[in-house]
Amino acid sequence: MRNPRPGEWLSEKLSQGFVGDYKPFVFVDGEGVRCSLYLSGCLFACEGCFNEATWSFRYGQPYTQELEDAILADLSQEYVQGLTLLGGEPFLNTKVCLALIDRVRSELGKSKDIWSWTGYTFEELLLESPDKLAMLREIDVLVDGRFELSRRDLKLQFRGSSNQRIIDVQASLARGRVILWAGVLDATRTYEQIEKRALI
Repeated sequence: MRNPRPGEWLSEKLSQGFVGDYKPFVFVDGEGVRCSLYLSGCLFACEGCFNEATWSFRYGQPYTQELEDAILADLSQEYVQGLTLLGGEPFLNTKVCLALIDRVRSELGKSKDIWSWTGYTFEELLLESPDKLAMLREIDVLVDGRFELSRRDLKLQFRGSSNQRIIDVQASLARGRVILWAGVLDATRTYEQIEKRALI
């Protein structure tokens, strides 16, 4: 696993504008029905990563206008809750992500939420380059932190290891500290209720 210094990894120097996959109408990459874009390229190299193929910045296919049009068409469906950006590392592909985010906000406003997974922590992103901060400001929910194999827990909601957090980004930016997404607390209570019932 690699730990960058602030500003060490710049999207403009690393990104090749490739995407590993696009999956419309999925249920596992965040809350509700989602359209998920897997960006190519990651330098964190976490042991046990579930998507190691996307470490390469030239994995998959180039991001195209046709793909962007398809994503917007899928997102416009009433039953779709939002867009999810995964990887690879989305924050090392900010040119692609920001272009898509800008179009989503321009055409669909705030009617669709935006989730992202990242190997950076929220605190690290606050010290990063302007493009990463611009992207962070447009995201609603962030799952942050490196995947740590020693802390893997299959019962966790939307994350692989217990060090990772599901963050309400806009509340966190407004309050100047990390605010967990409310759904995390609901899921924790649900698991506790299930475990209690199992003991009865």
